[in-house]
Amino acid sequence: MKRKSFALISSILLMSLFISISCTTKQVAPVQQGPFTSVVHPDWIKSAVMYEVNVRQYTPEGTFNAFAEKLPKLKELGVDILWLMPVNPIGEINRKGPLGSYYSVKDYRAINPEFGTMDDFKALVKKTHDLGMHLIIDWVPNHSSWDNALVKSNPEWYAKDSLGKMFSPWDWTDVVKFDYNQKGLREYMIETMKFWLNETKLDGFRYDVAHQVPVDFWNEVRPALQTVKPDILLLAEAEQRFLHEKSMDLTYGWEMHHIMNQVAQSKATVADMDTYFEKAAKDYNTNDIRIYFTSNHDENSWNGTEWERMGKATPVMTVLTYTIPGMPLIYSGQEAGSTKRLKFFEKDPIVWQEHPFFALYQKLDQLKRENQALWNPGFGGNYLRLTTGKDKQVLAFKREIGTNSVIVVLNLSAEQVSIQLSPETAGGKYTEFFSGKKSKPSSGSIALEPWGYLVFTK
Repeated sequence: MKRKSFALISSILLMSLFISISCTTKQVAPVQQGPFTSVVHPDWIKSAVMYEVNVRQYTPEGTFNAFAEKLPKLKELGVDILWLMPVNPIGEINRKGPLGSYYSVKDYRAINPEFGTMDDFKALVKKTHDLGMHLIIDWVPNHSSWDNALVKSNPEWYAKDSLGKMFSPWDWTDVVKFDYNQKGLREYMIETMKFWLNETKLDGFRYDVAHQVPVDFWNEVRPALQTVKPDILLLAEAEQRFLHEKSMDLTYGWEMHHIMNQVAQSKATVADMDTYFEKAAKDYNTNDIRIYFTSNHDENSWNGTEWERMGKATPVMTVLTYTIPGMPLIYSGQEAGSTKRLKFFEKDPIVWQEHPFFALYQKLDQLKRENQALWNPGFGGNYLRLTTGKDKQVLAFKREIGTNSVIVVLNLSAEQVSIQLSPETAGGKYTEFFSGKKSKPSSGSIALEPWGYLVFTK
């Protein structure tokens, strides 16, 4: 979540490098290395790709029913998990813009009438499930709107300043901050999340600014919600590793995202990514899943589209998010090559068009689904950095499990380069995924165009 003048505070983000296993049961506790975690991921996320849905801007109507008509196209794209931005009614007091922010929640147990009815939402969940996909919703635990009924019925649940007055966090003047020292608030939030699981049969939650809520609350949440849905999925908009210990399946890859932007702008090199990976190997469990992206609703609206931030590097950075260990995320409209910064507080529909990125995402979704080496942490292959002779410009790595192997070669520079891979780590026969050509990656020099990429599979 962001507001117009707010820059999200990043803490240390590290990437999960891991060994992996295959699994066939509902939930399997994978072999783990690194810091402690008791979280067991649901089996249905093992090769999953997530897609963020901005319902307001997705269609001219901006409704659940209109969006539901687009589900077959998303199934064709190959995504597995739909994450809907908040679906609750939006506050009117101190509202920003004509329609307000999704993240100013007026009623935690109701549907935003802008989108439709509760029955419309239930029908959307059912249609998603019928197509073999899953659906999670955005949950806003840190604050509510000023006109949420809780402000009057339970004022003790809200944080107070030195004068004893409720306050807004940062410059988010349309919301008021909660105080999680209050046990009643904790019980209310957990019971209300259970309400959504029972009533709508959704599959989990994405938690807005989760790092602003005490971790001991999150440690209560997972086991409580699993009494309703044992294979629930929980995603934190946060980077802190301790959230993986007892609560979250996924956290954000903000630091990697910022490095990607800097590399695309020639303000950093692949060496900065190597430093990131090396620290991750020490500090993170091999089971921890990070979510990686070239855009999302915050980046798009406040920092610019991927085309503004990454330019010609956008395709290769997209391939990167799919092939390093973690779960890739697509934001609404990226598959249409959208170059539009979507307005946050008013109606601003996505301009849909045919674009080569639909085929790129579709191919990458297929690759991730069909090659176990690229499955998500806890289920797929490990990460082995390969040397190329141009290691400040080219990121080359191998992921392998069983008979599945993938070698990824990414030119993260604006210069044409030629590299050589070692027969010891890149020997054998492969198929270059995008061209379909048979290849022996270590048999000779590999030429890469500026921002070019090759993915060898077997």
